[in-house]
Amino acid sequence: MGMTDRQDASSLEGAIMTRKPDGTWDKSNLPSRHVTEGPARSPHRSYYYAMGLGSREIAQPFVGVASCWNEAAPCNTALMRQAHAVSEGVKKAGATPREFCTITVTDGIAMGHEGMRSSLVSRDLIADSVELTMRGHGYDALVGLAGCDKSLPGMMMAMLRLNVPSVFLYGGSILPGQWQGRDVTVVDVFEGVGMHSAGKMSLEDLCSLEQHACPSDGACGGQFTANTMACVSEAIGLALPLSASLPAPYLTRDAYAVASGETVVRLIAEQLRPRDIVTRKSFENAAVVVAATGGSTNGGLHLPAMAHECGIEFTLRDFAEIAARTPYIADLKPGGRFVAKDMGEAGGMPMLLKTLLEGGYIHGDCMTVTGKTIAQNLKDVKWRDDQVVIRPVSNPLSPTGGVVGLWGSLAPDGAIVKVAGMESHRSHRGPARVFDGEQACFDAVEAGDYQDGEVLVIRYEGARGGPGMREMLSTTAAISGQGRGDKVALVTDGRFSGGTRGLCIGHVGPEAQMGGPIALVQDGDIIAIDADAGTIDLEVEPAELARRKAEWAPRKTNYNSGALWKYAQIVGPAHLGALTHPGAAEETHIYADL
Repeated sequence: MGMTDRQDASSLEGAIMTRKPDGTWDKSNLPSRHVTEGPARSPHRSYYYAMGLGSREIAQPFVGVASCWNEAAPCNTALMRQAHAVSEGVKKAGATPREFCTITVTDGIAMGHEGMRSSLVSRDLIADSVELTMRGHGYDALVGLAGCDKSLPGMMMAMLRLNVPSVFLYGGSILPGQWQGRDVTVVDVFEGVGMHSAGKMSLEDLCSLEQHACPSDGACGGQFTANTMACVSEAIGLALPLSASLPAPYLTRDAYAVASGETVVRLIAEQLRPRDIVTRKSFENAAVVVAATGGSTNGGLHLPAMAHECGIEFTLRDFAEIAARTPYIADLKPGGRFVAKDMGEAGGMPMLLKTLLEGGYIHGDCMTVTGKTIAQNLKDVKWRDDQVVIRPVSNPLSPTGGVVGLWGSLAPDGAIVKVAGMESHRSHRGPARVFDGEQACFDAVEAGDYQDGEVLVIRYEGARGGPGMREMLSTTAAISGQGRGDKVALVTDGRFSGGTRGLCIGHVGPEAQMGGPIALVQDGDIIAIDADAGTIDLEVEPAELARRKAEWAPRKTNYNSGALWKYAQIVGPAHLGALTHPGAAEETHIYADL
């Protein structure tokens, strides 16, 4: 089935059935036939015998079990255990698992220094490396496990690109830390740095906090980017219901891993593929969920990139329009009170989706990997009045979503801000204080060298100009920790962590390296921001901007070779998803049909 041959969500009629009535497989339409079938593939089969497979396993479909396991950070350390459990499920269902790993760049470790330039680049490299592994070895299906910010969209991008039967599995969130009688996350530590620099926290307390904030395996516990995209995986239909809920260290998560392995084998038999599941309406559902949970602004970057992989146009403006009509109903950190573990215990994504469906905010007829629609999956979910994490749509935290798109003379291509939990300071007008790069701004903030009322502008941090579109959590958290988050605004062509709070506007486009208006801002220029109106304007006369533009030239970065240089040559604008290849619109073949 090509990308235009979408199946009706209510029926699997016409699917190519690859499993015979006796339980054996017909591999004549599966990619693995190229490495396992016929006399010419005898040398290939010898490799599989070398690894302990028998003729029966070689005759079965091959399922790639792709894990982002590494020891870089706790986000990823539970993934190998769960990958092995996926393999158990694949075997139980009658197929042959093939485990492999890809990279992860973990933002908590990369944050605040040159390493963060590698973060967004890793999203596309993860997708590329999974594609190459699948193509190179002729695997028939994919279960992808991911635990940190860019690895979740990267893995789902690979699924949509390859279009083989696929199931996504989140590795799970970290348990909340306990410090001085309250739940804490790593963002509290970042904000503690700012408190310490402002003399509001002793070094002894900061060191104690850092030792208690992250007590287990798992991704950052608030509704930061990892948990936002985990919610998306269920909303978009690529993950089993409730699979994103349990924390990483809970061994009961492994049951979802086994079930994911079993599910993907059923999808092979039915040839129900990601592009049959994920439609335009699926992306609309995903945007609703990001907004309803006060999720990461990075959702506005990753959803367009994922849509691009399957030939669907879904831009920052589409994302923002949906957020503007979505109620904010999940009381999650950083803007709210609770962490991912609490949301799971309150009923997780099924509970959230149930109230959104009943309120008419999501499409219930979208297909999922269960073989049922979202509405069918939610049929028996009952609303629970004994929980306070997820509110009904009739009683939202605010009537519009937790993220807002902005357009205006400073950002003709748009920008994005998280407003979840912001009851005040949703607008700001003040003089610009311009920094070429994050470090200069962080140094000024740490020293307290900035004034209330200013708009701190960090530029040349875009996808091309950075290169790599760094997140600014170290700087924004330091401002919040100093208690000045409602005194200034921050504007950048870079990104923000899902843990950022305050009037912090990212993804300003066109970016400075492309000659966008942000490149022309000078100290003292007045910038006006209104999150409720969705505007961001530079109050400088067009003739003056034209004069400045005539004198402007792109900056030369320090990355003139290697992976970051390569990325800067090909990456596109943020409002389209920071894309690095033409996508499904230019396809003349789909891997699954080879």
